[in-house]
Amino acid sequence: MSDTPSSLEFRPRATGSVMGFPAHEGRPGALGEVHARPHPLVAAPRVLIQLSFMTEGGSGVDLAVLTELSMRLGIAAPDRQARHHAMKWGNGSLRWERHTEFSTYLWEGPLAEERSGTPQDSPFGNGFSPPGTVISGIRLEIRKWSPAAERLIAGFDPTSLCYSLVEHGNAAIVTDFRQDGDGLTRMLILDRGLTPARTGALSQRLVDIETYRTLAMLGLPLALSLSGRVRRIEDRLAAITREMKAVETRDSQTLLADLTELAAELEADAAASLYRFGASRAYDGIVGERLEALGEEAVPGYDTWSGFLQRRVAPAMRTCRSVEERQANLSRKLTRATTLLRTWVDVEVEKQNRDLLASMNNRARLQLRLQQTVEGLSVAAVSYYVVGLIGYLAKGTTVFGHVVAPEVVTGLSVPVAVLLVWWGVRRVRRRHAEPGKPAGE
Repeated sequence: MSDTPSSLEFRPRATGSVMGFPAHEGRPGALGEVHARPHPLVAAPRVLIQLSFMTEGGSGVDLAVLTELSMRLGIAAPDRQARHHAMKWGNGSLRWERHTEFSTYLWEGPLAEERSGTPQDSPFGNGFSPPGTVISGIRLEIRKWSPAAERLIAGFDPTSLCYSLVEHGNAAIVTDFRQDGDGLTRMLILDRGLTPARTGALSQRLVDIETYRTLAMLGLPLALSLSGRVRRIEDRLAAITREMKAVETRDSQTLLADLTELAAELEADAAASLYRFGASRAYDGIVGERLEALGEEAVPGYDTWSGFLQRRVAPAMRTCRSVEERQANLSRKLTRATTLLRTWVDVEVEKQNRDLLASMNNRARLQLRLQQTVEGLSVAAVSYYVVGLIGYLAKGTTVFGHVVAPEVVTGLSVPVAVLLVWWGVRRVRRRHAEPGKPAGE
């Protein structure tokens, strides 16, 4: 098969200008994205098998798988930056698409008479290396509407059978959303007048519904596991708020630590579930768009696809939204409670600071009085020594024949010495006192 085309992948042609004007560098990608996922042209009878693998957006593993498949055919592998690729495979074709967290491999080929098992010329044989774990597997058969084809409806599970008309009655779509022995969800299209383009578009919608429906439901197990943890945090928050009301026995520091721990646990859970819940909402929106585009007409006695999925998927999505909203509301309540408790803690700290400042003022006042007492004693002591020196000087003057008795000189010098020493101490205190503050304070 070396002479077969190497790829059906659409590659936008880079244009450097438009009518001679420079083109934006992102223009080729923006224009090419519209045509990047064309509907396959499918004519009944045909079979489509799609496997979706969780790859977390990594292109390295997919590139290795596609390179291996391309080597079997002797054709060139896709570019590393490619998001879509198609190649001839046997009597059909293989299409690959890379999405944010998963990649799909869709094989479209002739419908064999034997319905069970994987077709012999599909790529999903023993030599296929999966790029990750399978999240969705679909087997879609497209048959001409005939009495023999209608009898195939009896092979579906009647308890979950979905059967409706689409394309203005030119086709019927059938599934039970059950998996066969290979783990593939079985689907059937009965065609009585569709063009290959319309058949391809209808097939793509049905495959998308099952793929994105499965991916949307990934948020439900996470929501159920988080619901109990959110309830525990809610109960603990209620207990903490009750303890906050008991002013006499309230331990603000311990309660604040508990609130901080709860907030950290909640934010960790919210951050871990943020992507999963957001992805589930996006996938559920895609499913709704695909179901609306089907334009189903109900067949009496049977469920429509949209009616069945509305009853099964909608409650799961409401559960995810409920848990997400509870997390958001609980986060706001924890923030308010933490702010309130922190305010009380600040008030208590301010009271402690006020009492401490008052105690410091009392100590400063006592220290000042003690200092003044010591200064009074120091004035007396210094005056005593000064008067003593003056007495010695007065006694020494008697050798010169002075008639004034030393005792008189000493007695007269006492008030003068006390005043001078007191004035000197006051001057020193004023010099070391704070600007604008009296020396005695």
